[in-house]
Parts: sequence; C-alpha cells; structure tokens
Amino acid sequence: MNVAVIGSGGREHALAYKLSQSKLLNNIFVIPGNPGTKSIATNIAIELDDFENILKFCNENKIELVIIGPEMPLVKGLADYLRENNVNVFGPNKNAAIIEGDKSFSKSLMRKYEIPTAEYEIFNSKQIDEALHYLKTSTYPIVIKASGLAAGKGVSICKDYLQAENAINLCFTDKKFGESGDKIVIEEFLEGSEVSIFAITDGTDFVLLPPSQDHKQIFNGDKGENTGGMGAYSPVSVDKLFHNIVANRKTDLNDEIPNTSIMTEIEEKIVKKTLSAMKTEGIEFNGCLYCGLMITETGPKVIEYNCRFGDPEIQAVLRTIDGDFLELLNSAAKGKVNKNSVHYNGGASVCVVAASDGYPNKYRKGFEISGLENIDNPDVIVFHAGTKESDGKILTDGGRVLSVSSFYNKNDISKAKSMSYEALSKIKFEGMYFRTDISDKAL
Repeated sequence: MNVAVIGSGGREHALAYKLSQSKLLNNIFVIPGNPGTKSIATNIAIELDDFENILKFCNENKIELVIIGPEMPLVKGLADYLRENNVNVFGPNKNAAIIEGDKSFSKSLMRKYEIPTAEYEIFNSKQIDEALHYLKTSTYPIVIKASGLAAGKGVSICKDYLQAENAINLCFTDKKFGESGDKIVIEEFLEGSEVSIFAITDGTDFVLLPPSQDHKQIFNGDKGENTGGMGAYSPVSVDKLFHNIVANRKTDLNDEIPNTSIMTEIEEKIVKKTLSAMKTEGIEFNGCLYCGLMITETGPKVIEYNCRFGDPEIQAVLRTIDGDFLELLNSAAKGKVNKNSVHYNGGASVCVVAASDGYPNKYRKGFEISGLENIDNPDVIVFHAGTKESDGKILTDGGRVLSVSSFYNKNDISKAKSMSYEALSKIKFEGMYFRTDISDKAL
C-alpha cells in the first residue's frame, strides 16, 4: 500500500514509525513532515490547508490510505474533501470532528445520552454577566474551558472567584483564544486520576489501544499552565487507579471496595454509548475517538473528547502494541475494523517531551540541537516535533521540540522511565526544558 500521513509533529513521526513496520506497506509519505520523519518516509512540502494539492498528490502517487494526524484539518473538512474524491481516509469527517471542535456540542451530547461527565453550564460572549453571576454561586475549584480548538491550552482550573473572573475575561474580553473562546463551558472540577483512551473505530465496532496518562501542566507536580502535553506513559492500570482512589477516600474502614472492572465500564458506558449517540444524531464517527477521562471514586467520567490521536500519548502507546497497525487503520477506514490486527505486547513505555524555555507562552527558536547521534539504545526513539533542518543541522522550531520515547519489554514503568531520562540527558539545546516526574503517578 502507498500511505500518506498528514501532519508535522511528534504524533505524525510516531505514526509513520509504526506504519513503516507493516508488511502491507509499499511507500509512506508525510505531508509536510519534519526532519525526523525524513529518515523513515518521504516528506512532501504541502501546507495542511492546501486541500487541492494534497488531493493532487494522492492521485498522482496512487495513495491508498491517508491518515490525518492533527485536529485542525479534520475540523476544516479534509477527510470529507478527500473521500468525495475517492481517496480512502482514516479520520472523521467534519460533522463528526465537531466532538472536539466544539466542547459545547460534546457536553450537550453527553447530557442528552447520559454519558458520565462533570456537571456544567454553557455561556457565550454576550452572556458575561450571567457567567459571572453563575460563578458567584459556584463551588470551587471550578473549570473554565474555551469551547473551540485551543491547542490544548484553553482550560483554566480556578481556585476562587477572582481566578474564574480572570479566566472569563481572557476568553470574552481579551480574546486570548480568538473565536474559540467566544463560547465557554464552566464545569464541575472532578477529583481523581486522568486516563487517555484511544478507540479505533469504523463507527460501530472498535479496538481499544492500551490506556495512557498525559501530563498537561508545564511544571512538575502538575503545576502551572496547561500545555499540549509534557509527557505520557502507557499502559495504565485503570482498575488499580480506581481501587486506590476508593481506598484513599473511604470514611468507614468496614466499607467494601467495589469489585468493578473500570475498563468494562469505559467500553460500555462511554465508548459504545458515544458512538451510538453520534449515530443517533446522524453523525457516524470513523477514525480515532480519543476519550480523555477522569477516574473518580464513582467511576470513569469524560473530561473531553478529541477526534484524533493524542500527542504525546500516542508516542508511548504505539510502543506497547504488536501486530499490523496499518491493517488496523485501513480496516477501520474501509468500514470493518479488524479487531485481531494488533495486541498489547506486555511492555511499558514512557515518553518525555523536551520543550523550549517559555513554552506554552513566548519562546525563542532556531537553536541547534546536539546529542541526537548519541542515543544508542535501540529501545529509545526520539520523535521530532518542533524541529527544522538547516545546512545539515537540526534546529529548534517550536514549543514542544522532541519526544523521547522508551520501550521496556516488561510492564515496568520505572525501568522505562529511567531509559527515557538517560537518553534525554544526552540531548542539548539552548533553553531546553522538561519535566522530571513523567510517570511518577504510576510508581
């Protein structure tokens, strides 16, 4: 098969890496790609919003499957455009991508179909007085989210009314998130532990990849501003998380801890119900349904949906599966997902993001990256994200620069963590910053 991956980040590098292992693959292209994808695929310099030239390239190169990485092309309808022109695509159409593109839609969907989530209210920019009045009667902490796409940065966890008022002003008055902040969701703060679930689906049936946990805040201990993600690990034992949470919250020592399979609850009460709800609304979701969950003492609840693979979670998750990943995506895209195409391999992976100093706000770029050639452990892969090549040198070119992903062939997160950080110690660039506690929650 000839395959094209759309995107230029760490997620797309990881996807290309995994797809390159498939026996079904003839040629793989990444549009536009990055210096990392160059070593395993052919990079094609076409902008993500240039639908016409992407289609032209697909036709000229007999592309049999297009895999769309980022959310923006999906929300803008690239999958629709290609399918209308007889190109096979893994990724939801524009109508289905609204599940990420508009949080007010997804929250309303969950309320209507009784999918477990936080309590919430929705306000638009003309309702600032109503929103502020609502905050005065709310319980804190509380969460305020820009309803539209904000690259993972449109969420504020507010400890009191003043912080909440400031978060609303950032959206409605300062327009920090542009049109994405013209509507907001104010919701209950959920206590528990976060888990990311990727369901590869044809719209009805699905395959769940091993669970992972993202680390969104910029600083150790989940402090500071939200980012696109500073690291992740996989797999996560969601049953263990739940039992630990319940045990820690027990008020009566005689209370029994529920003998509940949380993965079964996630499958039945969240993934299946979400796909069914979308179908009932006349919207079939074909692609990767990302369920960002909070495991609480009462069970799993949805924090958010995404319409694509998570970054950096997928850089860890893909290391923990064996089988034919291309067959999985191609079968889902064609409408009948092959549930036997991949399986968990029994190992563990930790991915740590190396970022530019100042991210997620202002940062400088253009600094040479050294030490990549010193990564000699074959079980550690450095996925490129915000990089570029100039005069034979690799330079920083973004906020999140690299994702250092380890794999250990036993389910030992501690060992995988040490592998990632040992490799990271060999990499240098001016202003390099990374968290030092990725995966500690598992330990």
